[in-house]
Amino acid sequence: MESFTSFFDSQTGPSRNRWSYDSLKNFRQISPVVQTHLKQVYLALCCALIASAVGVYLHILWNIGGILTTLGSVGCMTWLLSTPPYHEQKRVSLLMASALFQGASIGPLIELAIEFDASILVGAFVGCAVAFGCFSAAAMVAKRREYLYLGGLLSSGLSILFWLHFASSIFGGSMALFKFELYFGLLVFVGYIVVDTQDIIEKAHFGDLDYVKHALTLFTDFVAVFVRILIIMLKNSSDKEEKKKKRRN
Repeated sequence: MESFTSFFDSQTGPSRNRWSYDSLKNFRQISPVVQTHLKQVYLALCCALIASAVGVYLHILWNIGGILTTLGSVGCMTWLLSTPPYHEQKRVSLLMASALFQGASIGPLIELAIEFDASILVGAFVGCAVAFGCFSAAAMVAKRREYLYLGGLLSSGLSILFWLHFASSIFGGSMALFKFELYFGLLVFVGYIVVDTQDIIEKAHFGDLDYVKHALTLFTDFVAVFVRILIIMLKNSSDKEEKKKKRRN
């Protein structure tokens, strides 16, 4: 917890002036080669998000989302990571296929949001995009390797989430535990946006220019944050509706 505190303190401390307008334009620490690589990464990420939107649409049309699409997404990810980097077209195709299956897998949740209130879906996506952009920019503007130390802490947090989910699926869980998993998971994956962005930059400085794998990493972070924001917004809206009904009665 101290590491998270120090992270946010570093953003708001008076001695840190990198959040000025000039600091946002200061990408001199990132070489032109790395900048070109980041453009490829974010372009591939945008294409993956479009593919996932197509997956959502296919689910709405044919109700294909479920355990099979989840397994298909994981299988495509595994296949991509085991394919050599020089098979670029094949790996890009696997990234798009994985994103499409992932979109179909979260299709039931998105369909529920559309039926309840379509504006919630738009708000969740915009909020996720803003958070993703801000934390990615923070990682780029910050000093090299500054936040990589958070990786171990976030991995521990992810392990805690896994075991909590595993225990609740076997022994049952309360609403308080569900909320903790939801908000703590959001915090963990927002942290991963920062760490993964800096890790990608650091690897690119040392010659690892595998933009497909790096786009897959950021896509996974984006989906994890988006799903949690959407669930939180849905639950808050549902609670408000219930309160209104109680007042009417």
